[in-house]
Amino acid sequence: MSVFYNKIDQIIGPLIFLKNHHDIYYGERVVIQTNNGEIRNGQVIRINQDLVVIEVFEDTSGLSSQNSKVVFTKDMFKIEISKDMFGKTFNSFGKPMNVKTKEVLNMDVITEVERDINGSPINPFAREYPSDVIQTGISVIDGLFTLIRGQKLPIFSGQGMPHNKLAAQIVTQSKVLTEEPFLIIFCGIGIIKDEFSYFLEQFEKSGNRENIISFINFADDSIMERLIVPRVALTTAEYFAFEKNMHVLVILTDMTNYAEALRELSSAKEEIPSRKGYPGYLYSDFASLFERTGKIKGKQGTITQIPILTMPNDDISHPIADTAGYITEGQLVLDRNLFKKGIYPPFEVLASISRLMKDAIGKKTTREDHADVSSQLLASYSSALEVKDLISIVGEDGLNQEQKALVRFGTLFEEEFLNQGEKENRDIQTTLNYAWKILSVLPDTQLFRIHQRFINKYYREDILK
Repeated sequence: MSVFYNKIDQIIGPLIFLKNHHDIYYGERVVIQTNNGEIRNGQVIRINQDLVVIEVFEDTSGLSSQNSKVVFTKDMFKIEISKDMFGKTFNSFGKPMNVKTKEVLNMDVITEVERDINGSPINPFAREYPSDVIQTGISVIDGLFTLIRGQKLPIFSGQGMPHNKLAAQIVTQSKVLTEEPFLIIFCGIGIIKDEFSYFLEQFEKSGNRENIISFINFADDSIMERLIVPRVALTTAEYFAFEKNMHVLVILTDMTNYAEALRELSSAKEEIPSRKGYPGYLYSDFASLFERTGKIKGKQGTITQIPILTMPNDDISHPIADTAGYITEGQLVLDRNLFKKGIYPPFEVLASISRLMKDAIGKKTTREDHADVSSQLLASYSSALEVKDLISIVGEDGLNQEQKALVRFGTLFEEEFLNQGEKENRDIQTTLNYAWKILSVLPDTQLFRIHQRFINKYYREDILK
C-alpha cells in the first residue's frame, strides 16, 4: 500500500527533504502530485532516523510545502521493454518521444517486460572472456584497436572535436561478422537539439534505422534525467542481450555531461567534494554503468559499450577521463593537432589501446596477419614521429634513406590509413590491405615486427619502386 506525505520541509535544487515517519527503503520510487494535477517522479537517495531526501527527476519549480503531496510507491523505478521499441526514439524515462517537440507521444507500445533500471551486477564468476569482433568500418579502430563483443572501449575527445560524427558513423556502420542478431542502442546525455537532429538525420540516411533504439536527454532537461537515461538504456540492452540472445552495442555520449550532473547533485546534497569538486564516489558510480557490459556464460548475447566523453581542456588526467580509463578495457583518444590538419577521424594512436584485441584477432576471426600488421604500424609510426622531430634539428638533407622512408610512411599513414570519409565503410580486409599499401613504402628489412611468411604473401614491391 502506498504512503503519502502532505508536507515538504525543504526544497534545494532537485532535492526534497521530508521528516521520516514510516519504513522507507533506499531507491524507492516516489510520485509528487501538485494541486493542479501535475505529476513528477522522484527517488529516495538518503535516509536516516529523522530525515528522507528525495531527488526529483523533473525540475522542482512550482513545488512547495503547501501545494504538493508526496506518494511513496513501495516500488523501484522501472522501464517497459519490448521489440516494439526498434527504430523509435525515447526520452529519459523510456517513453516514446516526438523528436520535434520533445513531447511524450500518446501511442501504444506493446510491453513484454518491466525491468528495474538499476539492474544487477554481473557475477564475475559468470563472466565469459570476450573473443569475437565487432566491425565498425573505421580503419583505425578495426585495424589497430579492434572492438570486441562484451568490451567497454571509451572514446576520449575534446570540445569542438568530431566525436559526434564519429559516434554517428559507428552507429550506422557497425556490425558483427556472423549472421547473429545485432542491435544498437544510442544514448544521448545532455545533448543539444542540433546535435540530436544531426544524429537522427544520419540514422535515417543509413537505412539501418529499424535496428537502432535511441534514448535522448536534452541539455535543457533536469540533471536527474541526465543521471537516469544511461541506466534506462543499459537496462534495455540487458533484456535484449541476455534474454533475447542479441549482440547489443551501446553508445553513450557525452559522459562528461553525466559527470557534471553528478557533481551538481552532490553539491546540492552538501557532500564533501573530491578532485576538482567531483564526488568521491565518481569511480563507483561510473563502474555501476560500465560494468553492466560483458558476456555471460550460457548466454548467447553480449553487451558492448562505447562511452564518449569530452576531456575538459583536453586534459587526459582530468578525473572524468582518469576514472573511466581505470574501469574500461582500453581507450581511444582524439588528437587536436591531427584535427587541425584535417585528418578524420583524428585518433592519437600512440595514446590509444584496446586491451582485449590481442586474444580476438587472427586467422579465425579477422586475418592471419592482423596482429603483426597492427604492431608494425604503431612501431613504424612512432619512429616516423621521432624522425619528424629530428628534421627540425638536422633538416631533411641530413636524413638517411631509412629515415626518409619513415617520413613518407608517416605521411601516408595519416593521410590514407587514419583519414577516411565520414560515410566510408571499410571492412577489415580492406583496412588490412590499406595497411600493407603504406607499409610497403618501407624496405622489407624495416618490417621487423612481421613474420617473414606474411611479408612474402602481402608485401607490395611495386609500391617501393
